[in-house]
Amino acid sequence: MQGSTVETFNTPVGDRVIATSHHEAHPDHRIFGIIMFLIAESMIFLGLFAAYGTFRLVAPEWPPEGTPEMELLVPGINTIILISSSFVMNRGNAAIKQNNVAGMRAWFAATAAMGAIFLCGQLYEYFHTGFGLTDNIFTSTFYVLTGFHGLHVTFGLLLILAVLFRSLKGDRYSSTYHFGPEAAEIYWHFVDVVWIVLFTILYLI
Repeated sequence: MQGSTVETFNTPVGDRVIATSHHEAHPDHRIFGIIMFLIAESMIFLGLFAAYGTFRLVAPEWPPEGTPEMELLVPGINTIILISSSFVMNRGNAAIKQNNVAGMRAWFAATAAMGAIFLCGQLYEYFHTGFGLTDNIFTSTFYVLTGFHGLHVTFGLLLILAVLFRSLKGDRYSSTYHFGPEAAEIYWHFVDVVWIVLFTILYLI
């Protein structure tokens, strides 16, 4: 097989010697690639956070005068939903590592539903903030930060749906092959961590 080697050796079993083989595959670097991609994405978010922090430090008043007060109810509920979804998705990955494809589908479907609810909550908030994109520097950075994160949530949701679709093929994922679910989980955790930072700097401090 291309990309792997097979070694054959003799193994004593009682009074017999039987030939066995050892399949040595090259390591899978795809998870490493996912991590490198997320590190690059983290640099973009760090740049946005730094810009927000700079604007806040140099502004004589923050948020600028006339900015409607931020409501915490909807984003607070959204935060609980998104953080909880990480634990739900983790259960799905645990299921596939036990060859429980049906369990993985159920947990991933629940995660997808929670991600969709989060996005709906974010859209609801956009229509009820009381301010627009160009009202002042705070409102502009608010929409850029939350919108960019929402784009990542949307992409993560598509990843989850792709895993669910591909799992319909019975032998697609198993305890020995679960790159798709694992990659989706890593990405979803990244989205959650970024939101925790966003929620803290935009709504709490």
